[in-house]
Amino acid sequence: MLLLPGLLRRARAPPGLPPRRYLSRLLDRYGFVAPASLIPSPREPPRAAAAAADSAAAKKRRAKKDPYRPPSSLDRGGRPPAHSDLPFDFRFSYTESAHASKPIGLREPKYSPFGPGRLDRPWTGLCAPAVDATLRDVAAEDPLPDAERGLEEARRQERERVLGEPLTPAERTFLVEKYQKNRTKRQINLGRDGLTHNMLNDIHNNWKCCEAVRIKCLGVPTVDMQNVCHQLEDKSGGLIIHRQGGQLILYRGRHYNPKKRPVVPLMLWKPAEPIYPRLIKTTIEGLTVEETKQMRKKGLHVPVLTKLAKNGYYASLVPMVRDAFLADELVRIDCKGLPKSDYRKIGVKLRDLVPCILVSFDKEQIIVWRGKDNGGSIQDLTQKSFPSVTDSDGASVKNENDDQEQAPSDWSSDEDCSGISSSNEEPDDNQLTKVALDGKSF
Repeated sequence: MLLLPGLLRRARAPPGLPPRRYLSRLLDRYGFVAPASLIPSPREPPRAAAAAADSAAAKKRRAKKDPYRPPSSLDRGGRPPAHSDLPFDFRFSYTESAHASKPIGLREPKYSPFGPGRLDRPWTGLCAPAVDATLRDVAAEDPLPDAERGLEEARRQERERVLGEPLTPAERTFLVEKYQKNRTKRQINLGRDGLTHNMLNDIHNNWKCCEAVRIKCLGVPTVDMQNVCHQLEDKSGGLIIHRQGGQLILYRGRHYNPKKRPVVPLMLWKPAEPIYPRLIKTTIEGLTVEETKQMRKKGLHVPVLTKLAKNGYYASLVPMVRDAFLADELVRIDCKGLPKSDYRKIGVKLRDLVPCILVSFDKEQIIVWRGKDNGGSIQDLTQKSFPSVTDSDGASVKNENDDQEQAPSDWSSDEDCSGISSSNEEPDDNQLTKVALDGKSF
């Protein structure tokens, strides 16, 4: 009779249960059926188990992410193009761009160096104009449109407002001593590219915490330091309060507010220079082919005027060439060690500033000719400079207050002029040569 309940319980057990040895003894004592989660499942073949594991892992696996892309300055992210209120055309270099000579072509398509869609000004291949170039009338006497003239006037008024009252001598002396090399290391270097567009951003960054910034100029731009100083003041809006050689101190102004500084969009790369006409032609204007060849051969044997050092200071080069033309019609400048682009740019500056005619760049030498209009001997040049000496009969001399009429001269002092014009006798050639050589400043 005691075996009957156990048999009945085993009869009520669901089919498919494992043998008794896998079950607990509680089933016999309390008479309940274990849940399905506690009942071990029969062993599956190994391939089926591996497939099930792979499917479960695939469900739990996260979706693949896109590969990492570093942030790009060309990707605006849907932002609008940058806008700048600076009222001048954006160029790569403001001191080295040739405004007089027009290019004859471009070396690359008109890709904006500011990046695609980063600036609201179009790139013409030379600059990004502040005013649409289609508004200019080339046939008109004044090609500047009214909008551009208004921008120039607004820039002048804003610069006067920011500068405020002029500095007193004590304030100027204090600022000059404060920003010398032995007092601060803050300095901006101006090299062979001249005043570049991105350098304007460096100047305003220094003006955030300093009233002035020291700028050191070396290389090709120093041939025309007057142009460098003018462009620095014009484009930055500051004032040069000190200049010693190639070292400048640029003052920001009394009412400069760093929080309201102008927006200066940065150039991402250097644009290719356009194609300009040939500097050295087959024949020099006014000479035949044979005369041009003889002049180039002769120029290589002329004594060297000076030797230019790499990245040097060349502010005295133009007056040296002008004075050398008083003694010789050809001048040779030694440029060994300089890059080819550097001494060619120096030759262009000499052509425009002296002025003179470029003869050759052979063997790393700059050879310039003063031209036929300025030709002749030293006596001829001196006679042209002193018309009162050659025409002494018609010269008028005033004795009132010991003031005498003096002929203008670009290379002689006032004392030399008065000393020659006061004599009633016509000087000879030796005297004229001595006066001309005394005015030279080698």
